[in-house]
Amino acid sequence: MSWIYLFVAGLFEIGWAVGLKYTEGFTKFWPSVFTGISMILSVALLGFALKTLPVGTTYAVWTGIGAIGTVIFGIYLFDEPATATKFFCISLILIGIVGLQLIQE
Repeated sequence: MSWIYLFVAGLFEIGWAVGLKYTEGFTKFWPSVFTGISMILSVALLGFALKTLPVGTTYAVWTGIGAIGTVIFGIYLFDEPATATKFFCISLILIGIVGLQLIQE
């Protein structure tokens, strides 16, 4: 169950990272509300995952999910460049996440 909490926490991390762009410096009410709720849910679910998972692995996976998702949404929503180098770096993060899950004790 902790891995599910961690995965969903990572999704909410993507939500608040992308949401920050829409808040325009927290001047837009509803995007700011969504971003704040996403932040709270992300950290709360991270806390639940940490009850049974090691902190190093948990934090690395959480930030990795957030980083990968935010880059992908940046490309899709904000027309950020989709370069081969960027996707290579995403693949390295993904390999690291999978590796940490496999060696988790």
